[in-house]
Amino acid sequence: MKALVTRLDSFGDVLLAGPAVRAVAARADHVTLLCGSRGAPAARLLPGVDEVLVWDAPWGGFRPPDVDRADIDALVDRIDADTALVLTSFHQSPLPTALILRLAGVAHIAADSVDYPGSLLDLRHQRAPHAHEAEAALDLAEAAGFPRPDDGRLRVRTPPPVGDLTGAGPYVVLHPGASVPARAWSAERCAEAVGELAAAGHRVLVTGGPDERDLTAYVAGGHGIDLGGRTEAPELSGVLAGASVVVTGNTAPAHLAAAVGTPVVSLFAPVVPAERWRPYGVPYVLLGDQDAPCADSRARDCPVPGHPCLNTVTATDVAAAVEKLLGEA
Repeated sequence: MKALVTRLDSFGDVLLAGPAVRAVAARADHVTLLCGSRGAPAARLLPGVDEVLVWDAPWGGFRPPDVDRADIDALVDRIDADTALVLTSFHQSPLPTALILRLAGVAHIAADSVDYPGSLLDLRHQRAPHAHEAEAALDLAEAAGFPRPDDGRLRVRTPPPVGDLTGAGPYVVLHPGASVPARAWSAERCAEAVGELAAAGHRVLVTGGPDERDLTAYVAGGHGIDLGGRTEAPELSGVLAGASVVVTGNTAPAHLAAAVGTPVVSLFAPVVPAERWRPYGVPYVLLGDQDAPCADSRARDCPVPGHPCLNTVTATDVAAAVEKLLGEA
């Protein structure tokens, strides 16, 4: 049996699909993961994936491409599967993707859908209210005939050695960036936290992408070790795996830390619900006002002056949360 799993949004979303992918892989002969370009680096980390098919959908992402008939036809020609799971967030429709898969000749398609699917789905599943995204994907897989083969936690392939980046001895990671501004703790607060953690005796590594080098340099200052722009996805998984605790917002490194088993201090802006997107399967401390006026708005830029849901969190709060998780280890 050739199976296809789709998750067309971001890096973190693809990581949360990982347990469902493993469930499919336990029964299928070949598993293809169809994802967008932002999710592709995560897809290549997932156990159970035999092939990664990258396509940016006109109905997803922060800057979706225009609808292009030739592009869609080319995707249809590339898809080769007998059965498919269409994984989406709770607020997304699976039906555009299901239409593409039907055109490609996929015989059995399963998805969570609140909308009438017509002939697009063979299994129209209803997700449990308030289910975490990882749990919802696992529930759909099980309903489609792919029961859980393991504990259902997030996982990635074994990270490469990263001692040349981390140096010797224990460390804490602080990742100041976020996929959208509404989910980011301020750079000033991040820098204060690095200083406070360093004063408490911790080595602090500050991570970020190539476009975040100015941010990571500022946050690291004279107290942290700046790794901005020095880690692709595999190396970042290794850095996070070696950390005692990871401090980050609701963004991809929170889920990558969970996938390598590292506790997380989660600076969680409530623009999406924490019950669905919190760190999954590892010890965590959730910081941030979950009842702030921006709650459930899915805003990309904070709609409330002063960004109070996160900027009321202090460096002392973060340092205390780190110590709490270290005490539970």
